[in-house]
Amino acid sequence: MIIKSGPAPEEQAVLFDAAYIKASLEAMLFASGEAVEVSRMAKALGVDVEEVFFYLSELMDEYGGKGIELVRLEDKFQFRTNPVYYGGVKSLLKLPEKKMLTGVLLETLAIVAFMQPVTKAQIEELRGLSADHAVNRLLELGLIREAGRLDAPGRPILLATTEEFLRRFEVSNLDELKKLGLNEE
Repeated sequence: MIIKSGPAPEEQAVLFDAAYIKASLEAMLFASGEAVEVSRMAKALGVDVEEVFFYLSELMDEYGGKGIELVRLEDKFQFRTNPVYYGGVKSLLKLPEKKMLTGVLLETLAIVAFMQPVTKAQIEELRGLSADHAVNRLLELGLIREAGRLDAPGRPILLATTEEFLRRFEVSNLDELKKLGLNEE
């Protein structure tokens, strides 16, 4: 009989706990099918938020370059198809083409992303044109949302970007937009 030496019992428990937590996080994200808040996962597992971030970071590395990937969207995480392989998935599932955004929509979306929360009047002041169509279309596409009302006469609606915006532009949070090399004026 050959006896292999392994980790001490307390080390084995730690290894089991780490594997269990990672597998549990993976299962939660897979089953949800949408972005899940880190705090909800931590609460469900009875562990600290920092620990969940640590294991999700490891999972992101493990899924890097595979057909599915784990992405961070602000304080949430979600599994998604790696964009490199989207063509095959689209063909198999007969998904519609993603609509391209026009220059007007992109310009309006950029204003919202960099100035949020922002009112339609502020967008129009910057653009020098009506923003009715662009704002309505971006709301329909789920790229922007109503984020409250400004405490000013008329209580105009404040607009901000959505989780779908982060997904579509493949950024984890709004701070990553600054890394795109855009000059602030």
